[in-house]
Amino acid sequence: MYLMTASTESSTQSHHDEKEAIAPARLVAYALGNFGQSAFYNALSTYFVVYVTNSLFSGVDKAVAGKLIGIITSLIVIIRIAEIFVDPLLGNLVDNTTTKLGRFRPWQLIGGLVSAVLIVMVYTGLFGLVNVNTTLFIVLFVVVFVVLDVFYSLRDISYWGMIPSISSDSHQRGIYTAAGTFTGSLGYNGLTIAVMPIVTFFSFDAGQQNQNGWTAFIIIVALLGALTALSVVFGVKEKQSTLRTKAQENGNPIEAFRALIHNDQLMWTALSYVFYAVANVATGGVMVYLFKYVIGRMDLFPVTGVIPIACGLIMSVLFPVITRWVPRRYLFLIGMSVMVVAYLLLIVASTNIPLLLVALVLFYLPQTQIQMTVIVCLEDSIEYGQLKTGKRNEAVTLSVRPMLDKIAGAFSNGFVGFVAVAAGMIGSATAADMTAKDITIFKTFAFMIPLVCIVLGLIVFAIFVKIDEKAHARLVAKLTENLATAGDGGGNDDGVGVGVGDNGEHNGGHASIASEDSALAEYGPELAKRVLLGK
Repeated sequence: MYLMTASTESSTQSHHDEKEAIAPARLVAYALGNFGQSAFYNALSTYFVVYVTNSLFSGVDKAVAGKLIGIITSLIVIIRIAEIFVDPLLGNLVDNTTTKLGRFRPWQLIGGLVSAVLIVMVYTGLFGLVNVNTTLFIVLFVVVFVVLDVFYSLRDISYWGMIPSISSDSHQRGIYTAAGTFTGSLGYNGLTIAVMPIVTFFSFDAGQQNQNGWTAFIIIVALLGALTALSVVFGVKEKQSTLRTKAQENGNPIEAFRALIHNDQLMWTALSYVFYAVANVATGGVMVYLFKYVIGRMDLFPVTGVIPIACGLIMSVLFPVITRWVPRRYLFLIGMSVMVVAYLLLIVASTNIPLLLVALVLFYLPQTQIQMTVIVCLEDSIEYGQLKTGKRNEAVTLSVRPMLDKIAGAFSNGFVGFVAVAAGMIGSATAADMTAKDITIFKTFAFMIPLVCIVLGLIVFAIFVKIDEKAHARLVAKLTENLATAGDGGGNDDGVGVGVGDNGEHNGGHASIASEDSALAEYGPELAKRVLLGK
C-alpha cells in the first residue's frame, strides 16, 4: 500500500485548509460560457451537414447536388482529421500564453469573436458565392472552414483547460465541470429543439426550410456564442496555486505531444471516450433522418431536444452529489451499459413510438454522467502527468477532449452525408420514398455500428482507467510534498528528492524544481504509478 508520510499528511491538510469556497458569480459566469459554446458546436458539427444536404445546393440538379454534397462532406472529414494533430499545438500555445488576462481568457475572447464571424460565412455559402462560382466556393470554403475550426478549438481548449487553474480540488473541479456540462446540455439540446422552428419561421415558405431561414438561425447562434464567451472573459479569473507556480515550464510543441503520449491514464481515458463520442455523434447526427424519412413524424423530432435537456438537467445537478457516495468509474460503466440497452431498443423498435421514446430516454440519460466523468478524469490526469515529468500541461491535456470530439465530429460529418446519400435521404425525398433496403442501411450505420463502439469503450474504461477520486488525492498530496521538499532543498521518504542525481546518490539539494535534471530525479513513471495505484 502507498502510505502517506507525516509530510504528506501535513501538505494534504494544508491543501484543504487553503481551499476556498466556490464563488457563485464565478461559477455562473463560467457555466454560461458553455451554453453558447455547445450550441455553436452543435451548429458546426451536426446541423451544418443538414444544411448542406438540404439547402446549400437546393437550386442544383439532384445528381449534381449529390456529388457536391459528397465533395463538401469529404472535405470536412479530411480537414477535421488533419486538424486533430493541431489541437495539442493549440493547447501548447495556450499553456505558454502570459497576459494580464491570464493564460486562458485571451483565447476565450479571440476564439469566441472570430469563430462567430466565420460560422456565418460558411452557413451562407460564403455570402452567396456558392451560387456564383462553385469551384471558387469550394476552394475558399476549405480555407474558411480550417480557420473557423482552429479558432473554435482555441475557445474550447481554453474553456475546459481553465478548470484546473480555478481549483486543484477534485470535487470542486467536478462542480465546475457539472455546471459547464449542465449549461452545455441546455445549449446543445436547446439548439436541437429550436433549429427547425427557427429555420422554418424565417424561411417564410409554408413550412419549408430555405437559405433565409438558415441565415437567420446562424446569426442567432453566432451572437449567442460571442456573448457567452465574453461572460467567461469578464467573469472568471484563474488562481496561482503552488502546483501551478512551481511546475516546470511547459516546453515546446514536441514536448507537448510527448506529454500526451506518455500519460497512460490520459490515453486510456481518451480511447474509451472516443468510442463513446463516435457512437453518440453518429446516432445524434442522423436522428433528424429517423423522424423525417423512417418514421415520417417530424412533428415529434423536438423530443430529441426535450429529452436530453431534461436528462442533462437532472444528471448535472445530481452528479456532484452522487459522486460523494459513488465512485465516478461506476457511473461511467453503468451509463455505458444503459446506452447498450438503448441501442438494442432502437434496432428492434425504432418505429414503435412508445418504445422509441423509452429508447431515447435510455440513450440520453447517461450521457451527461459519462461526459463529466471523462472530463474530470482528464483534469485529474494533469497531476498524474506532472508527477511523471515535473511539467504541468493543463491546456494541452484538456485539448485531448476537443481533439476527440473532432475525430467524432469528422466521422459524423462524413457519416451523415454518406447515410443521407446511400439511403436516398436527400433533397425532396420523403418517408414514402424509402424502401426496406434504405431503412436497413440507415439502421446499420445509425444504431448497429455505434452499439459496437459503446461496448468497446466500456471494456477499455473498465480494464485500463485507474485514476479516481482517491488516486487523485494521493497524487496531489505527493506533488504538494515534493514541492514543499523542493523549497526546503531536502529529500523525501521515497528516497528521491530534488537533491537526487541520476546515479541515485544524494547531491545536497542544490538543484531546484525548475531544473530538468532534478525533475527527472524527483519525478518519474514508477513513482507516479505507485502513487496512482496506492502501493
